[in-house]
Amino acid sequence: MSSSRTPHVRRLVAHATVLALVTAGTGAFATLHKSVEVDVNGTPRQVSTFGRTVGDVLVAAGVQVSDRDLVVPAVSTPAASGDEIVVRHARELELLVDGESRTVWTTALTVGDAVEALGERARDAHVSVSRSATLPRAGALVVTTRKTMTVSVDGQEVELDTNLPTVREALLEVGLVLGEDDALSVPLDSPAEDGLEIEVTRAEVVAGTVTETTDFEEREVEDASYAKGTRIVQQQGQVGVREVTYTATVVDGKEVGRTVLASVIVSEPQDRIVLVGTMKVPDVPKVKPGTAKAIAKDLAADKGWGDDEFKCLVALWQKESGWRVDAHNKSSGAYGIPQALPGKKMAKYGDDWRTNPETQIKWGLAYIKGRYTTPCGAWGHFLRKNWY
Repeated sequence: MSSSRTPHVRRLVAHATVLALVTAGTGAFATLHKSVEVDVNGTPRQVSTFGRTVGDVLVAAGVQVSDRDLVVPAVSTPAASGDEIVVRHARELELLVDGESRTVWTTALTVGDAVEALGERARDAHVSVSRSATLPRAGALVVTTRKTMTVSVDGQEVELDTNLPTVREALLEVGLVLGEDDALSVPLDSPAEDGLEIEVTRAEVVAGTVTETTDFEEREVEDASYAKGTRIVQQQGQVGVREVTYTATVVDGKEVGRTVLASVIVSEPQDRIVLVGTMKVPDVPKVKPGTAKAIAKDLAADKGWGDDEFKCLVALWQKESGWRVDAHNKSSGAYGIPQALPGKKMAKYGDDWRTNPETQIKWGLAYIKGRYTTPCGAWGHFLRKNWY
């Protein structure tokens, strides 16, 4: 019967054979194609691929990995439809652990995962950012491990168990309140260190009163009664006085600050007044030895009066008596070279006051000094009043 198949039958057999081959090929295609979820650094996506291994799937997904990266399952593992592939790319992370700088490679996504990888010592550490935060792209991650410190304050020793980075934060953690002027044995912002001993010295506020002085000023007053170049102190300067009440902040026996509560003036300062002579004095006369003027010049020099004052003296007594020992003003009773009134006043310097020019001059110079300070002072008064 087979030999007698018609051409129609042969065509049916051939068609059936082709269908069988096509069906077999379609089944193999379905077996190779797969859909896989790929999670790259926390971002999942579906990948359709014909790849046989995890590595093939990643290549198809355009995901590059290196030896430092984390890939689960491993790149050589066969991949099947419905699988989940996790990729965590490694990156450098800058750490500052208890002040020590280091750089590590990590595949962690969060700060907490990265710190956990540092080991048991870091699990209870303080971190500069939240553990749930993603790893920072720049800047160091500051990690402070737990430490024990001792604080001596108010007569007690307090032990601090802390993982905070600075002394200031550690003290705040235990509620230790510091006054503005309290002193610490270490700076507040110094790093917390295991075994560190901190001593707090409390500031003390005390009250007090002090007497303070205010300097006086010097004023110069021109006076035509005195010869030019003469300087006479008319009034001595006096400092001002005030009482100041205050509170002072004392730390370890040393005053570190003061607040004035009251300031009361006890006495105002008084200026020192100096009279400056402006009077032009006559020329120095020629003095013959042994004359009254010669005697007067020597006696004036003994009192510290120089040529300028002697000029005034010569002019003054020239007007009064013409330097005559027996000059007598009959109307007033004034007598002698200085025109003493009455003349017997000069007896204080000698019984010969009527005839001795030296006795008269001694009295006259003492009178001028006591009343006018200097001969130029007396001469200036004479010019204004016509008497002295």
